[in-house]
Amino acid sequence: MVVRAVLFDRDGTLIDDVPYNGDPDRVTARPGARAAVDAARSRGLRTGVVTNQSGIGRGLLSADQAGAVNRRVDDLFGAFDVWGVCPHAPGEGCRCRKPAPGLVTDAADHLGIRSTEIVVVGDRSADLGAARAAGAVAVLVPSVATEDGTRTEADHVVMHLEELPALLDQLAGCGG
Repeated sequence: MVVRAVLFDRDGTLIDDVPYNGDPDRVTARPGARAAVDAARSRGLRTGVVTNQSGIGRGLLSADQAGAVNRRVDDLFGAFDVWGVCPHAPGEGCRCRKPAPGLVTDAADHLGIRSTEIVVVGDRSADLGAARAAGAVAVLVPSVATEDGTRTEADHVVMHLEELPALLDQLAGCGG
């Protein structure tokens, strides 16, 4: 297969999950996350973040606060090629809230690639569902928030982000 981009979930995957966080000072990188992002970039892959931020739609934080947190993530990891943020509350029926495919397909469009050329890395069922709905490869990195049974939804499971570079090499080695 051809892998041209890696999209990471934000909370619980790249950074510690602080519910409805609007404070950049509370942003802490997850173990191995910076190395995983750097490894993807060193392989010539584009990188992005796809994140549900229902706190905006629920009125618990502003879009500006969420943006400040995202800028802090860019400060920690280097600027990503694409950001996809769903600001909607559950039940609004949007096309972007994971597990819907909108964030992934929009990122593919922005990057000028097919969604089948994307690896989506996340810690929850919604992340994997969005990947699969878009035709992307779904990679689970379990966290304390990972729901029971989620492993069966993943195309691949890496127990720690430090294992992602080897998986990317394996996927790239499958042809294409």
